[in-house]
Amino acid sequence: MTVMRTPEQELARFRGRLAVAGVVALLCFGLLAARFFYLQVMRYDYYSTRAEDNRISLVPIVPNRGLITDRHGTVLARNYSAYTLEITPSRVADLDATIEELSTLVDIQPKDRRRLKKLMDESKSFESLPIRNRLSDEEVARFIAQRYRFPGVELKARLFRDYPMGSFASHVIGYIGRINDRDLERIEESDDSANYRGTDHIGKSGLEKSYERDLHGITGFEEVEVDSGGRAVRLLRRTPAIPGNNVVLTLDLKLQEIVEKAFGNRRGALVAIEPSTGGVLALVSTPSFDPNLFVDGIAPQDWDQLNTDQDKPLLNRAIYSAYPPGSTFKPFMALGALTTGKRTPGQTLADPGYFNYGGHRFMDDKVGGHGGVDMYKSIVVSCNTYYYVLANDMGIESIANFMRPLGFGQRSGIDLPGEAEGVLPSPEWKKRRFKRPEQQKWFGGETISVGIGQGYNAYTPLQMAQALGAVVNNGVLYRPHIARHVVDAKTGEKRTIEPEPLRTIPFKQSHIDLIKRAMVGVNKAGTGSRAFAGAPYEVGGKTGTAQVYSLKGGKYVEGRVAERLRDHSWFIAFAPADKPVIALAVLVENGGFGAQSAAPIARQALDYYLLGKVPAGIAAEDPAAEESAE
Repeated sequence: MTVMRTPEQELARFRGRLAVAGVVALLCFGLLAARFFYLQVMRYDYYSTRAEDNRISLVPIVPNRGLITDRHGTVLARNYSAYTLEITPSRVADLDATIEELSTLVDIQPKDRRRLKKLMDESKSFESLPIRNRLSDEEVARFIAQRYRFPGVELKARLFRDYPMGSFASHVIGYIGRINDRDLERIEESDDSANYRGTDHIGKSGLEKSYERDLHGITGFEEVEVDSGGRAVRLLRRTPAIPGNNVVLTLDLKLQEIVEKAFGNRRGALVAIEPSTGGVLALVSTPSFDPNLFVDGIAPQDWDQLNTDQDKPLLNRAIYSAYPPGSTFKPFMALGALTTGKRTPGQTLADPGYFNYGGHRFMDDKVGGHGGVDMYKSIVVSCNTYYYVLANDMGIESIANFMRPLGFGQRSGIDLPGEAEGVLPSPEWKKRRFKRPEQQKWFGGETISVGIGQGYNAYTPLQMAQALGAVVNNGVLYRPHIARHVVDAKTGEKRTIEPEPLRTIPFKQSHIDLIKRAMVGVNKAGTGSRAFAGAPYEVGGKTGTAQVYSLKGGKYVEGRVAERLRDHSWFIAFAPADKPVIALAVLVENGGFGAQSAAPIARQALDYYLLGKVPAGIAAEDPAAEESAE
């Protein structure tokens, strides 16, 4: 049955609905107003910043990397600008097809494809990656003409690192390489992420790594207004990049070159320092490598060759490889005997040519012995028997305690990465080194071998040079350093790397004078006399021959031993004898007697440094002179 409503009822019902609708409308408008207030007032700063971020794009400006030069201004690491062809894989539909098309315009080798694949594997975001570096002007023109055909491919001007000296001093300079995940972690840990925006490369080894903060510079930025499509409309503001600082070294590149060429194809190392400052004049490790191979991302075949080469060219023998010092250890043993009171200068030992200890006969190098031997003669003729007896009298603890302040068996703190500690043997060291209790016991016979620089003794050429420098510098031991100045590229202001004395060892001057005089005698009438015959300056030195493997009582005959099992050749030297300005240590791997291989290299180094004498053949092909002339 239909219910009839009066007009008044209908009107009242309509008014009720209207009121409800009005309340709902007011509530909706209230919510909109509240939301508007929240967005426009409460969240104004946030959304204003977001809007600005969408409108403004920050484009990083990568700074010029600082130069590295030797002490005379010869450039060892520099930059140059060139065009690279880059691909953003995420914006390319068919990567392989695109590369094939590009190869008709630009020469793309298989190694370029392999490098791109490697970079893609290492990249998380698949940003712009180089497919070809250093395009020629003709290749640039060809690509620009066909650019519209290659979305996701662009031409960029990039700065490239160049090492004009090639392999010379490469272990010192190091190299840069593309930033990988481990580098990113280190950058983030150092809270330096913003400064590396836009930077693709970072120092990987050598000074390029240890002085990365100075060399990198400060990244600049351009604030660019962009439209909704991301296209640049106008430049709003520009903060220029600040170039990296230049690093000037204590290194003398000519000395470095002479030494490297003196080694020839032999393996080994030389470290030469200024005793009075710790400045490194030459740091050679041979064989070497060309750091330019790493700049664009080293090719797999080059990497395999460097890693599988049995001569290990990537190994920095000067600071990482530790060798038994052989007879070069004897002057330090003699100084230890004087300092501890175990010997006096005139105390004489009768040398029968051997020393018996614990049922074992330790042989001298001279059959029948050297007769009566005092300390001076023991160094000049390198008498093993003298030091067998001395080591037994001093004891291993006394030897270790004396040698430790000279820097043996510890890192020197040189401003290069990858330094080894070496081994200064002692009962405590042996307990740490070996796990089984029967291996941890120290035997008296081991002390005898330590006395002549054999046994567990193992030191780097840097440690030998540093210790010798401390002795001839009257007991003041300096931290070795290769950087001399850090120069602000903008202002030219120099920050000097000040010499850092680590400690002063209280040697008696009379003891030092005796050791120095005996080492001068080595080169006048002893084992180094042939190498330094006719030298117009007075030089102190000591030869050393270090066994690579145990003879087990047999006789060593060099020609019957495999080349890599032959003795190592050592020579340490300082000059001039009255006021030393250079101290050096030379090691030739498997070079035989120290006088035979290492001493002649030291002679060439000292002839140049003291006299300016350049060996024949080097002046005619002098890369350092060519670079300076440029």
